[in-house]
Amino acid sequence: MQSHEYHIAKWWEPAANEKLLCTLCPRYCTIGEGQAGFCFIRQNINGKLYSIGYGRPTGFAIDPIEKKPLNHFLPGSEILSFGTAGCNLGCKFCQNWSTSKARIDSTNSIYATPDEVVELALRYNTPSIAYTYNDPVIFGEYVIDISRIARKEGIKNVLVTAGYIDKEARKEIYKYVDAANVDLKAFTETFYHKLTFSHLNDVLDTLKWIKHETEVWLEITNLIIPGENDNEEEIKQTCDWIVNNLGDEVPLHFTAFHPDFKMKDIPRTPATKLRHAREIAKQTGIKYCYLGNVHDPDGQTTYCPSCNFPVIKRDWHSVLQNNLQHENCQKCGNRIAGIF
Repeated sequence: MQSHEYHIAKWWEPAANEKLLCTLCPRYCTIGEGQAGFCFIRQNINGKLYSIGYGRPTGFAIDPIEKKPLNHFLPGSEILSFGTAGCNLGCKFCQNWSTSKARIDSTNSIYATPDEVVELALRYNTPSIAYTYNDPVIFGEYVIDISRIARKEGIKNVLVTAGYIDKEARKEIYKYVDAANVDLKAFTETFYHKLTFSHLNDVLDTLKWIKHETEVWLEITNLIIPGENDNEEEIKQTCDWIVNNLGDEVPLHFTAFHPDFKMKDIPRTPATKLRHAREIAKQTGIKYCYLGNVHDPDGQTTYCPSCNFPVIKRDWHSVLQNNLQHENCQKCGNRIAGIF
């Protein structure tokens, strides 16, 4: 990996009192000289905004794509995954807080140019690259440069994100992206404000934009936290909104919370709660609903919405059987939504 210099940021403008306004996400931080924004990795240095996380991943892993989670995008394939330090949300329940809440100088980051990241994917023969672990929005310049090269090499690009991004910035960051899993963390502004320090409507707007104005394959994750976003009515409202605004073919993943970061006093989500949420989703009309962070082969298997035949059998993140014929159910011929 090569030596590194700070990378000038996109999406900023001068503000009052010699500060800079970062326009990357709806937080719109005003950043004084020498300071960094809320995300830790966008810093005002001598009156210019720099992306100090550019080229500084905290490490790489090769994962099954089902771990992102994506169940309708190249199922059974491997994906090269990485993130950086920092995050533009402040989730008290963060499951990756050791990196997302770290500053770049306190994290064991390495240096990797965009070309080197793509070379790594080619070397290990992974058909996709995942920008994940923390929110890739905050290293958007790095995403753009890697994904542009990756696309030329025939490698797909996947964002795992909370969807908290400015309307102009997202047009550039998603330009070469092929799939995204967006965390819809809850369906109340109270939850978003209190537990993530962000806002629900910005995320809903991103979801509608991805679905209706891009070619990006979309899946949604909802982490169910006992006592916070697990009541039946809220789950039903979430599912209704998805069906009415995004359609009934966007896969929805309900995942189990485990005690972490600043919410270690909250119990793990019972598997029965997840299964009930899945039943609500199916009754609402969602065709593809999955369970995560629990062992539930039935809740991880893709069923044909027409004849209920198990077209892709899974156990945890492993594909045991793929019964698709091209994009169609082997039994009844119904087309299954996704990129296969």
